[in-house]
Amino acid sequence: MKYNFLAFSIPLFILLIYIEFAITKKKKLAGFELHSVISNLSLGILERLLDVYTGTIFYFIYDFLQKNYGLFHIKATPLVWLALLICTDFIWYWYHRLAHEINVLWAVHIVHHQSEEFNFTVSARITVLQAFLRGGFWCVLPLLGFPAPMITVMLLVHGLYPFFIHTKLVGKLGILEYLFVTPSHHRVHHASNEQYLDRNYGDVLIIWDKIFGTFQSEEDKIEIVYGLTKPLNTYDYLWQHFHYFIEIIVAASKQDTIKGKLETVFGKPETLDPTARKEAEKIFHVKQNMDTIQKPLNTYVKWQIGILLSALFAFVLLEKNLSPLISIIFVSLTILTLINCGAIMEHKRWVFNIEFARAFLTVSSLIYFTSLDGLIIATLLFVTILATSYKYLENRYLNLVYRR
Repeated sequence: MKYNFLAFSIPLFILLIYIEFAITKKKKLAGFELHSVISNLSLGILERLLDVYTGTIFYFIYDFLQKNYGLFHIKATPLVWLALLICTDFIWYWYHRLAHEINVLWAVHIVHHQSEEFNFTVSARITVLQAFLRGGFWCVLPLLGFPAPMITVMLLVHGLYPFFIHTKLVGKLGILEYLFVTPSHHRVHHASNEQYLDRNYGDVLIIWDKIFGTFQSEEDKIEIVYGLTKPLNTYDYLWQHFHYFIEIIVAASKQDTIKGKLETVFGKPETLDPTARKEAEKIFHVKQNMDTIQKPLNTYVKWQIGILLSALFAFVLLEKNLSPLISIIFVSLTILTLINCGAIMEHKRWVFNIEFARAFLTVSSLIYFTSLDGLIIATLLFVTILATSYKYLENRYLNLVYRR
């Protein structure tokens, strides 16, 4: 039996989030709205799950590039590790900066900035698309000659640091402010205040912002407003991922020339047609439900996320021993559950379709591993339910979940 001990980072992070929450509550500070926390964790769950595969893919890409096209064949020494850290952070700065300055890249990164709160859970708002994008930028490292094992270890270490700078509980850190990215610096980065926009792109070292003119210190007299300059106002899981891509398509479709379309795709976010968001929402019928979400509903969603986090820990721990089919089933169930939670928080009627699909996949999978004949029977049973009782079950489900 092989184990992936990186799985233990999941309960560790949950513990740290709980400690931050407890301190925030004790000090009677705002900053841990339930549905925002669930939204943040939901995005992080899928990224952490699929990172098992993206990490493996990029390991082989880095290994191939270094062995076949690397300028040098670098061996690990203390100075080389330090050089790798500096190079990794420098590349991150430019990836991060370009992700704020080019529409098609901002479409991938925007999810991280959607939260209107600022706490440890916000660090989880990373999508699989962003993981692939920044992984592509780091392909420069093997081309320089850094070997894949070193890069993989450094990216793990480098990826831990940002978790700790997503908090309002830590003030300015004196002399450390001159060299490292601190919570104070990163609060500025997540602010939507006009004077703070597009500042402090560094991840570990703040020196890049000071060198390239994008540094801004946190001002004591300015109350920070977090989130997008144009809030998304929805917990819809899929919409959070893809809304900006759709807005780009809507805006580009209005351009008559290829040049105009390309300028829309690769232009700056502030130049995008401001009406594109409303048009996109109208096309996909996206509208936040402002009804108060009742306690039973909160409990159902919290239990789903809690079970999913536990299952994620087990999956990451044991992933080296699981068959591809089991992995596909687990990923599929995870995606359906995350969509389910977002739809419930939005009071979407179509959530029953997701619930039905999840139930069908769960039952079918359990039966498949015990009896192929049973799978055929289960399929026929679900088809019968679909044909005869679907509407009745949908109404019963919605009444139970939404207390209608």
